[in-house]
Amino acid sequence: MFNILKSRHRERVLERSPIRERVWRRIIDDRPLFDGLTVDELSRLKDLATLFLDEKDVHGAAGQEIDDRVRATIAAQACLPILNLCIEYYKGWVEVIVYPGEFVPLREQVDEAGVVHQVRHPLAGESWLRGPLILSWDDVARIGGSGDDEGAGVNVVIHEFAHKLDMLNGGADGFPPLHADMRRAAWAEAFLAAFKDFTARVRRGDTTSIDPYAAENPAEFFAVLSEVFFAMPARLKDTYPAVYGQLALFYRQDPIARRPAASGR
Repeated sequence: MFNILKSRHRERVLERSPIRERVWRRIIDDRPLFDGLTVDELSRLKDLATLFLDEKDVHGAAGQEIDDRVRATIAAQACLPILNLCIEYYKGWVEVIVYPGEFVPLREQVDEAGVVHQVRHPLAGESWLRGPLILSWDDVARIGGSGDDEGAGVNVVIHEFAHKLDMLNGGADGFPPLHADMRRAAWAEAFLAAFKDFTARVRRGDTTSIDPYAAENPAEFFAVLSEVFFAMPARLKDTYPAVYGQLALFYRQDPIARRPAASGR
C-alpha cells in the first residue's frame, strides 16, 4: 500500500509541479554536460529533477536568491548521475543550501603536535552525512555555455552529490554501495591502483589533466573522478580505463557512447 501511495504522489507531482519548459530548455542547451542525451533520457531527467525539487528544500544563504532557474539548474545536474538509478539514491536528507559564492566555515584542525587550531578555508561545496548539501552558486552557474570549467572536468554539483552517494553506506570513503552484479574486489583494485598512481604524480609535481584535489583522500578521488566521468569522459578512460569501467557499471551509464565528440584529451 505504501508503494502505491508513493507512486500516486509522484504522479501528482509530475502533473502539477513540472519544471517550466522555457527554463528547462535553457539549462539543457547551455550545458555540454547534457549533450547526447536522447529525447527519452531528457524526459526521464526532467521527471527526476521535478521529483528531486519536490523532496528537497533549496534555500539561499548570505543573500542568495532562489528562483526557478537556480533550483532547476541544480536539480538537473544533481539527477544526471542517478538517471538510470532512482530518486531513492538521494534518500535520508532534505536540504540544499546555496551561497552566492564560496563560503568559509570555521573548523578545528589538529596539527602534528596535537594542538587544535581554528581555521577557515573557502569552499565551493560541501556534503554532510545525513545533513544538508551546500553549494556556491557562482561555481554552479560558471559551468555553462563557455565550457571553461567543464572543459577542465569540473562540476561542483556532481562532486557533492557523488559524496552523497558515497555516504549511503556510512561515511564517505570512496566505496559507495555497489550493485549486486558488481564485484567489490574489482572496484577496490581499480580505484586503489589509480589512487596510488595519481597521488604519486601529484607528489612529484607532475602536471595532471585531473584536478589534483583528487589526491586528498579516496573519498575526494571518487567524487572528482565522478565529475570527470560525466564532464570529460574520454579523459578519464584514457587515464584510468579500469576506473571508467567501474563508474560506468555503478552509474549505469556510458557518457563516451553518447558524447563521442567530448574527447577531453
